Amino acid sequence: MDPTPTRQRIIDAADDLFYRQGFEHTSFADIAASVGLSRGNFYYHFKTKDDILDAVIVKRLADTRALLDQWEFAGRNPADRIRAFIHILIANQAKIMAHGCPVGTLCAELSKLDHGAQDQANRLFTLFRTWLARQFALLGRDDGDDLALHLLALSQGVATLANAFRDKAFVDREVRRMEAWLDASLADATPAPI
Repeated sequence: MDPTPTRQRIIDAADDLFYRQGFEHTSFADIAASVGLSRGNFYYHFKTKDDILDAVIVKRLADTRALLDQWEFAGRNPADRIRAFIHILIANQAKIMAHGCPVGTLCAELSKLDHGAQDQANRLFTLFRTWLARQFALLGRDDGDDLALHLLALSQGVATLANAFRDKAFVDREVRRMEAWLDASLADATPAPI
């Protein structure tokens, strides 16, 4: 028997299904079947699909914060930490090629649906943006927010095309190009005091 509490198992299953199938194309029945629950047991934990979506977004925000903390701890310097962000395209390459970026696909779908949770989901991008801007600022760039947005745009473009073309060599090439762009962006920057 899985020791994970039922509510958390539902959130984890919904997170996976929303990523692979999309929010709109995932039903209560899909999630309940994935967890092995009757609909009655399922409704005890979540009354609506929007309630599940809210919980999934909270989970993704917590997971993103944990990932950023991990990069912060493991990176010797801000440039290494930014490279960790770039390399997420390689680390998650198979998933991205199959389903796209989990942040980008959710935000795009909720935007198309004009869903009330869209702003909450967009906070995932804001976490990355703020974190990247701070890394660039620590490297002496006073345009850190612009650079952060540019890098987010590059990574989202790569994820979208990786999903469309399923071309591993393309992803590898684009990651190398992003690293070269990062090196060029930092070539004349003066590191900010820590």
